[in-house]
Amino acid sequence: MKQTVWRSFRGTMGISAARLGMLLGLFAGSNALVSDVVAQSGREPAVVQPGAPGQPTKDLPAGTHATLPPISRADVEFMQGMIMHHSQAVEMTALIPTHTENKDVRAIGAKISSSQADEIRMMQRWLAARGQATSMEMPGMPRMDMSGNAMALMPGMLTPEQMDALRKARGEEFDRLFLSGMIQHHGGALVMVKDLFDSPGAGQDAEIFDFATDVDNGQRAEIRIMQKMLEELH
Repeated sequence: MKQTVWRSFRGTMGISAARLGMLLGLFAGSNALVSDVVAQSGREPAVVQPGAPGQPTKDLPAGTHATLPPISRADVEFMQGMIMHHSQAVEMTALIPTHTENKDVRAIGAKISSSQADEIRMMQRWLAARGQATSMEMPGMPRMDMSGNAMALMPGMLTPEQMDALRKARGEEFDRLFLSGMIQHHGGALVMVKDLFDSPGAGQDAEIFDFATDVDNGQRAEIRIMQKMLEELH
């Protein structure tokens, strides 16, 4: 009975008992050899840095830590400017609960507010990790650039007059002003992304590349949604 079961098992596995034993022995031997080499060397395995195409790899000390890739001035200014840009969008969406009962406007406003607030925190962390200021404004000089010159609004941002009109509007008038204003606002973000990628050496950092690409894709989609909502109001 036992022989019958073993023959059935061996046939299923397609391997003989002798070969199985040999493989197990080789596996155990290779593990013992690796352990012996590590024990004899008295050192931890080195960190291996891949070489450029056609170049050899390099062994680095075990305590080597990764460093942040170099950034351009355009990267920093993009993140600082986008924080300001996003902040106005969050300010605009904060008016929705008291200014309209439109469920669709409330829904897209909540989405914009949540996503852009999260992105503001990400951009602030990105800048802080690189020792950069999280704002383009200089102390005592609101809306000034890094050289101390008066700075215009970021592309697409609503003017003080537009923001004042939005605050005063209610109901359907608010809906129209909000949707048209946010379409304008999102369009400005697309311009900022294009300017970043048009700047030599900018947008090479993986995190900033992914973020800028997400902004472009996400805000294009939201523009299409808001354009349809605006058409339905007329």
